[in-house]
Amino acid sequence: MTRVDAGVVVGPMEDLLPAEGRAYAVDGKQIAVFRMTDGTLRATDAVCPHRGGPLADGQFDLGQIVCPLHQYAFRFTDGGCTSGEIGSVGVYRVEDRDGQIVVWV
Repeated sequence: MTRVDAGVVVGPMEDLLPAEGRAYAVDGKQIAVFRMTDGTLRATDAVCPHRGGPLADGQFDLGQIVCPLHQYAFRFTDGGCTSGEIGSVGVYRVEDRDGQIVVWV
């Protein structure tokens, strides 16, 4: 694992297409990284707190990720569930650094 300014390089940007999510192991945690259609990145915990759904496989837009199992939605700004019925997910800093995806956990 390569570190950059206390962040962890998880892979090249070219491996994550626009409108795609992918789960990565970062410091013992599963983190889902999403590449928006505008090229920006977002990162959250990879597992839904409701029933462990794979968030990287969910549908998303600039504001939220929707779990593919039971359609609970989580905001990218603070990780809160939009329905308020279950817990939140962690939200992490993520950047494109010279063509590499870097996540801070």
